[in-house]
Amino acid sequence: MGANLKAIYVHVSDIHFGQEKDGGLIASNDEAKRCLIEDARTEVGKFGVEAAGVIVTGDIAYSGKDTEYSDAGKWLAQLTDAIGCKRTDVQMVPGNHDIDRNAITNTLETVLFAFHKGGEYWLDRHLDHAEDCKTLYRRFDAYKGFALDYRCDLDLNGGISKSAKLELAKGRSIRFVRLNSAITCSKRDEKGNLILGARQRILPEENGVEIVVLSHHPLSWFQDSDKARGFLRGRARVFISGHEHFPRLDVHQVEDGRDLMMLAAGATAPEDFKHGFTYKYNILAFEWDEPQDALAVTINPRTWDEDMARFKRDDEFMEDRAERQVLASPNFKKAPPPGAQNDGHAQVVLELVEEPSAQVLDAYDDGNMEIDGGVGPLVSADGGGVAEQEIEPVEPLDPVSAEPEPTQDIRDLQIRFFQLLDDERRRAAFVEFGIIRNAEGRMDHAMERRLFRRAVRHGRAEEIEQMLVAAEIERKGETA
Repeated sequence: MGANLKAIYVHVSDIHFGQEKDGGLIASNDEAKRCLIEDARTEVGKFGVEAAGVIVTGDIAYSGKDTEYSDAGKWLAQLTDAIGCKRTDVQMVPGNHDIDRNAITNTLETVLFAFHKGGEYWLDRHLDHAEDCKTLYRRFDAYKGFALDYRCDLDLNGGISKSAKLELAKGRSIRFVRLNSAITCSKRDEKGNLILGARQRILPEENGVEIVVLSHHPLSWFQDSDKARGFLRGRARVFISGHEHFPRLDVHQVEDGRDLMMLAAGATAPEDFKHGFTYKYNILAFEWDEPQDALAVTINPRTWDEDMARFKRDDEFMEDRAERQVLASPNFKKAPPPGAQNDGHAQVVLELVEEPSAQVLDAYDDGNMEIDGGVGPLVSADGGGVAEQEIEPVEPLDPVSAEPEPTQDIRDLQIRFFQLLDDERRRAAFVEFGIIRNAEGRMDHAMERRLFRRAVRHGRAEEIEQMLVAAEIERKGETA
C-alpha cells in the first residue's frame, strides 16, 4: 500500500482588505498579515510537502471594491508562493463585505427586504428571471471578476459552484462545494434572516467522494437552516464557515458510520479587537485514513501571540480535542476498495478544473459586450453607470466558446498581470499590443480577461512577462 497523501490548506477568513481607516491600523494589520505568511511557510514546511492551496471563507474585501481585491490578490500571491502551491490554487466564497453596498439601490433594498420577510418563495421568483438575476448579482461585480481568475466563478442563478475532485488515494477524493451565503445580504443583516435557497441547499453525492462545504455565514444565519442542515447531515463531511470572527469546532455523529465536522473560523483581520478577537487562521490537512477507510482532517489552529508579536498554536481552541479527527465517511465505503495505489509518490493529484463554460462567461459579460460586433461599453470611472465612450477592439472578439483552454503558466501570468499592473498600465499594454484602439475609460474584468487571452494568442506572453518583471523590480525599489 502506498503512502497516504495529505492535502494541506491554509485557511483564512474575514481578511477585510480596505477596512483600515487610520495609518496605525494599516501598519498593524499589514504586519500581522506578513507574519501570517511567514508562520504558514514554517508550519506547512513541517509536513515535508507543498501545500495544495488556500481556502478563504469570505469577506476578502471590506466594501466590495476593485482596489481591495487588487490588494488581496497581491497578498494571496505572496501566501501561495510561501507555501509552495500555484497562485491559482485558492478556494473562495463571498461574504457580506464582498458586496458593493453602493450598488444596493432603494429598489433593490426593497427587493431584499421582501426576501427577508417573504422567504424563499420571493427569492425563487427573482432567480427565475434573467434580468432580475443580473440586478441581484450586480452587487458582486468586483468579487465575481476576482474569483473567476481563481476558477471560483459564482453561479449567477442562485446555485452552488464546486471544485474538481482532489484525489487523496485511488478512488478516494474530496470536492469543495462553494456556497454564496451573501446572496440575500443587504446593507444591514439580522441573524436568521438570510436565505440559501433550494438551489444551494441540494448538495451533490458521488461514491468515493466526500464533500467539504464552504460558506461565509454559519447555518444559524439562515431562515432555511433546518432544510440546509438536513442536506449537510446526509451528504457532507465538513462544513467550514466564517463571519462571526471566533473559532468553533464540533464533530457530530449523525448516525452510525456517518460524521459531520462543523468548523467556524476566526477572523484573519477582525474589525475590532474587543471581547477576545484577534488575528487567527488555520492550517488544515485532509487525508485518507486507511484503517477506517475514512476522511481524516488535521487542524493546526493559529492565533496571534500579543506577548511575542507572532503567531502560535491556539491551545485554548484545541483544549481536550485531538488535532487529527477521523470522520466516518459513508461515501468512501460506497466505492470499491482502493487497492494498491500512489506508487509511493507523496503528492496530491488534483483534477484540473474545467474552464468556465461559454454560458458562464457570457453571463459575466452582463450584456456589456457584443461578441460578434466586438464592441462593448465601458463602465464610467466612478462606477456610476455606463459611459458613452466604447472600447473598440482592433479585431472582433472571438466567441467565448472558441477560447482555448489556457495552460497553468498562462493562468499564473494572468493572475500576475492583474495584480502587478493598475488599470491604466493594463489598458496601455492592450493598446501597445494592438488589441484595442485607445485606452480611454474603464473596462469590466470579463472583457479585460478576454483581451489578455487574445494578447497571449497573438504571441505577446514574453513581452507581458518582461513587463511584469519590470513592475516587480520597480515595486521592490519603492519598498527598499
